[in-house]
Formats: sequence, structure tokens, C-alpha cells
Amino acid sequence: MTDAGVDRPVDNRVAVPTGAPARGRVALLTADVVEDIEFFYPYYRFTEAGYEVDVITPSGGELTAARGMKLLRTIPLADVDPDDYLMLYVPGGHAPLELRTLPGALDFVRAFAAADKPVGLVCHGPQVLVSAGLAEGRRMTSWYGVAEEIEAAGGTWVDEPVVHDGPFFTARKPGDLPAEMRAVIEHLDRRSRTAGAVGV
Repeated sequence: MTDAGVDRPVDNRVAVPTGAPARGRVALLTADVVEDIEFFYPYYRFTEAGYEVDVITPSGGELTAARGMKLLRTIPLADVDPDDYLMLYVPGGHAPLELRTLPGALDFVRAFAAADKPVGLVCHGPQVLVSAGLAEGRRMTSWYGVAEEIEAAGGTWVDEPVVHDGPFFTARKPGDLPAEMRAVIEHLDRRSRTAGAVGV
């Protein structure tokens, strides 16, 4: 990313917009070669809605996206606890190819599903659900190239912009992100209101 014509790594710590109280934390799990827009669009939508976002990668440190964007710091997967987060988001690109091979990443995703916490995924992100054994019996979408994997894992693939089934929100491609993020934010807001109403 360029700042005033100078290539400079970007720090992932972005302040919650002024006047928006922190509403909880969201885990954004990814790895190198993540698709830039599939990372940044959810990141900033969560942030502007008042949620803190932790960017989590397999080893922590610097993250390099598919189109050259760099983040200075990310949090190592080994240092985080699913219990600390309201939701998990997994962007696409080639990052899911790495995540799906890591037992720690698959266990992290399984923990959110087991706790019925929302998990958002876009494009190739659902490959992680396949490898985690979470696609069976679920209706979902993804990049069309992942459709056969989902079906082979016992899921039902549909060609729709956004699919919500159980804890999972899935979208096909970057162009579906506005609709997916609208559904995700509305879901988080409803859960927050319900928790407040019962004093949780």
C-alpha cells in the first residue's frame, strides 16, 4: 500500500471510529496471499460498526496479501482464545489453502461452530469448513471452483450471493461482500440486543 508515494507497511490496528463504543471483538483469521479486498472490506465494516478486529495469522508478524498489501503486525494463532471473540471471519484468496492444512486453525474454526458463534467466509474461505469437517449437512456458497469440494464433503452448494445456515455466513466473491457484511452486522447487532435484554 502506498502512502504519499512511499511504500510503507500498514499497521493493522485501526481505531474504532469516534463516537462508536466498542461492542466486542471479532477474530479475522487469514494468512499470506489473502485477497486484499476480501480482507479489507470486512475489516473496515466491522470497525465502522464499532467492533474491534484482531488479525490472526498462523505465526503472527507481518502479513503480505495477494496484491502487495502488507500489515506490520498480526497476532499468532497460538496466542488467541476463541472465547474472547463474538465472531470469526475468514477471507479468501490463497490464504485458506494454508489454513486448511493447520490443525490449530481448524480447531479454532471448530470452536466457534461448537459455541454457535457466527463464522463468515467468502470465496475460497469455505475450503476451511470442508477441511474442518463442518460442511456436511450445510447449505453454503463459495467461489464456483470450490463447489465440488463442498458437495463431496456432504454439503449443498448454491449459487447465491449470501447463504446463512447455522453459524455460517458464506459469500461467493468480492462483489457479494456488501450483502454478506450487511447480514453479518445485522446478526451481530441482534445477538447483542438479545444478550442485553436478558442481562448477559
